[in-house]
Amino acid sequence: MRRPSQRVLDVAGLLIRLGLAAVWLVSGWLKLTDPGQTYLAVQAYEVLPESVIGVVATAMPLLELVLGLLLLAGGLTRLTAVASAAVLLVFIAAVIQSWARGLTIDCGCFGGGGQVEAGETRYPQEIARDTGFLLLAVWLMIRPRTLFSADGWLGWERGRTRSGEDDEPEPSLAVNVDETKGT
Repeated sequence: MRRPSQRVLDVAGLLIRLGLAAVWLVSGWLKLTDPGQTYLAVQAYEVLPESVIGVVATAMPLLELVLGLLLLAGGLTRLTAVASAAVLLVFIAAVIQSWARGLTIDCGCFGGGGQVEAGETRYPQEIARDTGFLLLAVWLMIRPRTLFSADGWLGWERGRTRSGEDDEPEPSLAVNVDETKGT
């Protein structure tokens, strides 16, 4: 079976990076524009003390926007993917604990959130969706190299030059001892 070319993998990485960036930018923006509802969504999970809910409800959309902007620019892609994976794991754990405790809430992942009627919860779908986003982050952790990235332009990607061309391995400067003896 033939392996995909570097170009195909770079394009796939670009689409994955931009897709995950869009997720963070949309979710962060929707939460930022409705801080009262974001507060209610965080409070509905019933895991944080009242004194911390406001801090989390304010910081979460800002963190999501920063992650989205970094991914959009392709800056610090691997580190941003690791941070994205950590945040997504926390989100997945929060939804699972809500489901296990019998809470009836909407996750508030893309705005809204808070208490809902018993039959209106969508825990399996929310977990599946966030797991899909987690897989995107894992791809970028393993292979952060993508097209049109600040990392590539700055020469921060291993195996790439500033021009985006693949580096050729440097010839070895070491001289074999047997070669110098002429044998």
